[in-house]
Amino acid sequence: MAEPATAEVADTDLIERSRCEPEVFAVLFDRHAPALHRYAARRLGPDAAEDVVSETFLAAFEHRHRYRLDQADARPWLYGIASNVIGKRRRTELTRYRAYVRGGVDPAEIGGGLVEEGVGTLAVNRPLVAALAGLRTGDRDALLLVAWVGLAYEEVAAALDIPVGTVRSRLNRARKKLRQALEGTDHE
Repeated sequence: MAEPATAEVADTDLIERSRCEPEVFAVLFDRHAPALHRYAARRLGPDAAEDVVSETFLAAFEHRHRYRLDQADARPWLYGIASNVIGKRRRTELTRYRAYVRGGVDPAEIGGGLVEEGVGTLAVNRPLVAALAGLRTGDRDALLLVAWVGLAYEEVAAALDIPVGTVRSRLNRARKKLRQALEGTDHE
């Protein structure tokens, strides 16, 4: 549990403290695991999301000594690790997209429950899902970190360990492909 002394502490300070007091890392988990879970569930489904979050935080804990202490917010770092973990499960993600395109089964719905409420779910329509499945891995990662997580270009660059210019190129390429895929479709 987060003690009042750690509840408002910056991520970087928690990570630094956790190097001598490992239990402090739990505050970071409590702070960021729910959002990471939602992101992973949208990409791979809720069952795989549990594993992605676990693997992400295990890797983060094991490599916390490498964390750049000039970065106050750990989200880009954590989403970068999660993107790598998801990358190992790329086939699962693409299978989910293709299943939706074929059968209209909403990949955000598993066992009758929505991963998240609202119109921000993946399954807006089949052409969009097909277009996402057709994107290059790096382009899809950059696009979804901006669109679903709300990371700034600089944060995406940090998360994926690429230059900001590469983020811009990937987003431009992804948006162009999505526009082309959605031309002439009825997306009311």
